[in-house]
Amino acid sequence: MDTITHGIAGALIGKAVFRGEDMFSSQPVSRGRIVTWSLMLGAIFPDSDMIREWFSSNPMLILTWHRSITHSLLCMPFFALALATLTRWFARWRKWDAPSFAILAGMYAIGILSHIFLDLVTTFGTMIWSPLGWSRPAWDLIFIIDFTFSTILLGPQILAWVYRKAEGLKNRAMITWSVSAIASLAIAALLKNVGAPISAQTAIAIIALLAALILLPALRGKGLRVQYATWNRVGLAAAGLYIAGAFFAHRAALERVQKFASLLQLPVESLGALPLPPSLWHWDGLVNTPRGVYEVRLDLSDQITTSTTMSLSSIEHRYYPDASPNQYMEAANRLPEVQKVLWFARFPVTRFHKEGSTAIVEISDMRFPQVRRDRPASFTYRVTMEESGHVISQGWVKE
Repeated sequence: MDTITHGIAGALIGKAVFRGEDMFSSQPVSRGRIVTWSLMLGAIFPDSDMIREWFSSNPMLILTWHRSITHSLLCMPFFALALATLTRWFARWRKWDAPSFAILAGMYAIGILSHIFLDLVTTFGTMIWSPLGWSRPAWDLIFIIDFTFSTILLGPQILAWVYRKAEGLKNRAMITWSVSAIASLAIAALLKNVGAPISAQTAIAIIALLAALILLPALRGKGLRVQYATWNRVGLAAAGLYIAGAFFAHRAALERVQKFASLLQLPVESLGALPLPPSLWHWDGLVNTPRGVYEVRLDLSDQITTSTTMSLSSIEHRYYPDASPNQYMEAANRLPEVQKVLWFARFPVTRFHKEGSTAIVEISDMRFPQVRRDRPASFTYRVTMEESGHVISQGWVKE
């Protein structure tokens, strides 16, 4: 999950469960504001591991370091205690009325746990048992950047702010809806650019829904009757329902992938159903076989077929074969960096070709799909060698 969404989720938890207040206010800093800030900072803290990547020239840190120690369940208590200590010191220095050390430690622990959970539901994998174990559990429920989920987390907090008082209500509501509509159009343009477009009808429906959610409660001040915490609790409940919906959608998609593999009688080594933008209806089915990876794009809004009625001609799929083994691929696989790539990859495909006397080996993890066919797959590692086998260059392929 992206860092911004993590922070939004932490703030929502603070407001919905622990009587947190708006993070920005003209009023003096209160315990409620410190609670919200603590949940938010705790929720984004695990991604502080990216700071090391900014100052390092090691291209493998994205695999070996990101989502490791700072995302560890075993290390979480130590980080929570350290952050609580720092917050108590800062609050005393600023003469703020802060919660107790124990409460702050609990807030930070919950924030960090929310981050770990929301990373687990994506496909990247999170080393939750580091440093004792370096496996990368991934539940494959939600795409790494999910604008719908982010909106569910942020929307109720905005509504709680809009309807916090009667003064200036109509202006706040209109400005909020206008900004939301513009943001929706910008996101629609972004999705189209990356190859996951939404229809014009869907875009219009989203803008109309935003108008209903933001503007209708302003009629006769009905939104003012909803308590601040209630808006946020509804948002937290909606986020939970969304994740539950993703769980059941994933099960349905995985069942279809299994039927696909059975129909083709594939020698399955592993398989998975991974979420695709822009909605929970779209999934990427992957089947790992000894000689390559099969991919089938799934739309759960299509009529569900059974194994007896499903036919190969009705399924659009692609096959990514591994290149036939040769001395260059064997030499590449012995490189420490390539071994790390292969350790990380869940659905690896190795390609080979020559350009004149230069041999090129590429390893791609099909878990990170080509949303647009005219662009290379993400997480593709290339090794370029001379005909003698000497490595000329190696590194990640840039789009």
